Amino acid sequence: MRASPSQQEIRIAYLTMRDPNDRRSWSGTLYSMARSLEKNCGQLYFVGPFLPAELKFGNVVRRGMNLLMRKNYLHTHTDFLARKLGKMAEQKLASAEYDVIVAVVAAGIVPYLRTNLPIVYLSDTTLRLMVGYNSEFSNTFAFQVRTADKLERISISKAAHFVYPSQWAADSAVRDYGAARSAVHIVPFGANLENAPARELVLRKPSREECKLLFVGVNWEQKGGDIAFETLLELERMGINSSLTVVGCKPPAGIRHAHMRVVPFLDKNKPSERKQLDELYLSASFFILPTRADCFGIVFCEASAYGLPSLATATGGVPDAVREGVNGFLFSRDARGIEYAGKIREVFQNGTAYEALRTSSRDAYEHRLNWDAWGIRMKEIIRQAVDESRTTQRQVA
Repeated sequence: MRASPSQQEIRIAYLTMRDPNDRRSWSGTLYSMARSLEKNCGQLYFVGPFLPAELKFGNVVRRGMNLLMRKNYLHTHTDFLARKLGKMAEQKLASAEYDVIVAVVAAGIVPYLRTNLPIVYLSDTTLRLMVGYNSEFSNTFAFQVRTADKLERISISKAAHFVYPSQWAADSAVRDYGAARSAVHIVPFGANLENAPARELVLRKPSREECKLLFVGVNWEQKGGDIAFETLLELERMGINSSLTVVGCKPPAGIRHAHMRVVPFLDKNKPSERKQLDELYLSASFFILPTRADCFGIVFCEASAYGLPSLATATGGVPDAVREGVNGFLFSRDARGIEYAGKIREVFQNGTAYEALRTSSRDAYEHRLNWDAWGIRMKEIIRQAVDESRTTQRQVA
């Protein structure tokens, strides 16, 4: 007989659709979570990735629907595929003994998965929050939304505990899907950095001769690039020597400025390009991302690691990543460049206030927005799920 989990390391089945060894999966978040679970929580075993023929075919259909009908087709949220993935996961789980399943963004796998193991269900949002909020879930077939909503509801009904990075998502799980409030946990994500810069390096006395804004995002419109550009113009109008560096996308034609630099793409997996991105963070004065929609924002955690205050929109789960006056400032969705520039001027021209903000931004990373902090909290949740399951099994026996 195996020893109880309280006497040995917990065996965790890490259930994901995508490959957690691929640092591009979910912007590196699956990889970072896996490393933290291994370090802090127990023995980790990958259950996934899954790439059945039906998923590949669905992706072809998605592209065709988008091209011919201008509709978004949710190829990963079909009942048929969920049943297929549930059976595939079941077969993998049968190959070894586990104590718990940590299912990450797995509403397409969990619904028809037959298991007696406790499930810790983890996501950054819910389907209800996405409809009409995120572009991927807009202009979508109504029957698919109903199916996706059903799959999420079944997944949540089967889980023992739920982990979200924000109050926004956690509230939806309770309000929209009936998750027990006592079983819902808010655990912020961390910065996807292999090696965070040293504290003394990021907190060295900054130069305030030029206000350097850094914008990092793959979608200019969705991430509020036009507002970041307006902010640059407003700062210059205020007489503040400023610049804007855009990383990850190209602004629309006609959006150019002598003091705006564009770096269309940097591959974090390439040491030379990772170093270039590090240098941009280290040399910047503020991180600006007036995002139109976001579930959390790993980039805000990374900015904090560099002691870089963030300027962002109070939307979605962002207020759990950026705390007002601690590691940046939040603005309404209607705010434009003049509001952003006004706050920047207020803080940047006060050397004492600016240095204090940089310090508290780094503190936010060290205490809250890193994967070790996430893993330590996850250990408590996983242990609770396993202990509750074992207690129930003994009572039934």
